[in-house]
Formats: sequence, structure tokens, C-alpha cells
Amino acid sequence: MKRLSIFASAAVLAFSFALTGCADKAENISESVEQTAQGSPDAMELPVDIGIIQLADFPALESSREGFVAALAEAGYKEGENINIEFQNAQNYSDNLDIIAQKFVTDRKDIVFAISTPAAQTMAEETKDIPIIFAAVTDPVKSGLVTTNEAPGGNLSGVSDLTPVKEQIDLLKKLLPDAHKVSILYCSGEDNSRIQAETAKSAAEAAGLSTDIKTASTENDIKAVVQSVVGACDAIYIPTDNLFSSNMSAVKEITDPADIPVIVGEGGMVENGGLASVTIDYNELGRLAGNMAAQVIEGADISSMPVGYTNNKKLIINDDEVSKLGITVPEDIASTAEMITPEPQDTDDAAEENT
Repeated sequence: MKRLSIFASAAVLAFSFALTGCADKAENISESVEQTAQGSPDAMELPVDIGIIQLADFPALESSREGFVAALAEAGYKEGENINIEFQNAQNYSDNLDIIAQKFVTDRKDIVFAISTPAAQTMAEETKDIPIIFAAVTDPVKSGLVTTNEAPGGNLSGVSDLTPVKEQIDLLKKLLPDAHKVSILYCSGEDNSRIQAETAKSAAEAAGLSTDIKTASTENDIKAVVQSVVGACDAIYIPTDNLFSSNMSAVKEITDPADIPVIVGEGGMVENGGLASVTIDYNELGRLAGNMAAQVIEGADISSMPVGYTNNKKLIINDDEVSKLGITVPEDIASTAEMITPEPQDTDDAAEENT
């Protein structure tokens, strides 16, 4: 409708100029309006329907969603006023991702916010037309979501959560100077985790550590995989992996009695039992994605919007794990770290989480 109104206005202007002997100017204006209509996306009609597809109840993903909604509100787009938001959580099941993606396409959402690599990949398979803004995607190019980070070229762009893996391995070395072998654990079905695991392996070996890699495919595999490295490693490294992050209580159940320190990819995993991390701010990533969504609403072309990154990092250490493992934190690390003491998890909640 907006495009039709543009051409209608051009026609009126052309007729008006013709009556006054200025047909040549009218022709120029018509051409200018037509070029503008063809070259720039129209601003979306309000209210805008936004679908949010999230892989799982993972603290980093939740934080990204909260940042996304907050940034939209700050830009003047508020739920129930001039935008409608439908949030769907796949609860870490790929079949649910398929169902949600199909629903969003059938409902003809104006924009979709896809949180995590699997969510973005599933959404991308369903539509080449709806603008998709992603977050919590480690490598958008290797994940097949964009042509290049600078010029995505399709209907997807967003923000990457590429974590400082090398700095995380350096942290492991500083906290655990006697460690010689590191087991790297991740979900075999997550491209983002595989990329980080490969980076961690290279960084660890460059730092003089030997490594082995173990993978799980479902939450039922977690305990067996963790148990398999007990006695065979001095430390465990887990990247920002959605499956392991959602099941840190199961990891902790085995690593704590075995006195195995676990370096992890992000802060939520530290809060749920990991020893430490150098992490990025996922709420900030969500805010960057929300700002991109506001630009798309206002007519920006998503195919030319570069993928965003953040350089803001913070060091988080779990004080409980430090005490349990008898680790001495070097002064230069302790002086800059955020030392956290997680609240005790309710026994019934923990049991329910692992059923």
C-alpha cells in the first residue's frame, strides 16, 4: 500500500506540472520517486508483528532477548502499543524449532529475532523474505547465514557472540598452572560449539596443553560424557554451548566430587557451577540486535547491514568453586574479576531440571 501511494503521488505531481507547462519537471520527479521506491525498503506499517524464536532456557539467550526488547522500547517501539511480540521457546528441541519457524512464516511476521545459531539456521530455511535478525551466533559466515559479515547479502543479519576463547584458555593456565591436559566438551549438533571447540583446541595446544574432545548429542548423554573424562584430564573447557549450558547442574554433579575445575564460555555457566570465564555481555548483544530491528522497521535494508560484535568483556569467577577446589587466585586476576557466590539451588528444582 505504501508503494502504491508513492506512485499515486508521483502521478498527481506529474499531472499538476503538465497543466502549468512543466511536464519535463514532472517526468523527472516521477523518475526520482520510482527510483526511491525501488531502491529503498519502505518503513513498515505500525503495529509491526515481531516473532522471537529462542532455542532454550539458557541465561545468555534470555539476556539477549531482554536486551532486544529493551532496545526496541528505547527506540520508541513498545509491546502492545506499536509493535506486537510473539515469543516462542523451543526448549532445546530441533523439531520445535521447525514448528515455530513454520508458524512465523504462516503468520507473516514482519521481523523475526532468532536467538542462537540453530534458531537462525532453522528460520533461514523457512523464509527468504522475512527480515531475520539473529543473536548468539558465533560465526555467521561458517554457519551459512550470511555471505560476509560486512555485506550479509540476504534477509539475515544480526550480532555475533564470538567469545574470547584464547583469553579463556589463558585464564585456565593462570588459575591452574599445574594443568597439563584439558578435555573440551560440547554438543555435536551445534555448529557454534564446534567452531569454538576447534579454536580452544588450537589455543590450548599452543599454550602447551594436551587436549581431547568429547561430544554429547542430547541431555541424556551429559553425565556419561563428563564421567568419561574423570581421571583423564586436569581441567574441562566448555564453550558457549546451549546443551551444556542448560545442564550445568548435571556437569557439576560429577565434576565437584572429582575436584575437576571447569572453565566455561559465558557468565551464566559460571553462576550455574563453572569455575570461571572471560565473557561478553549478552544483554548488550540483544540491545545491538534491537537497534538493528528498529532500523529495519524504519526502512533499512537488512541485506546491507553489517554483522555486529562487542569488545566489552568481563572476568567472572565462582568463589564457591574456588573454595571447593582449593584454588589460589593470583592477585592480578582477583583485583579485576567479578567474584560471584551463586545462590544455593533448591534440591527439588534441581531434580526437576534433570528429569
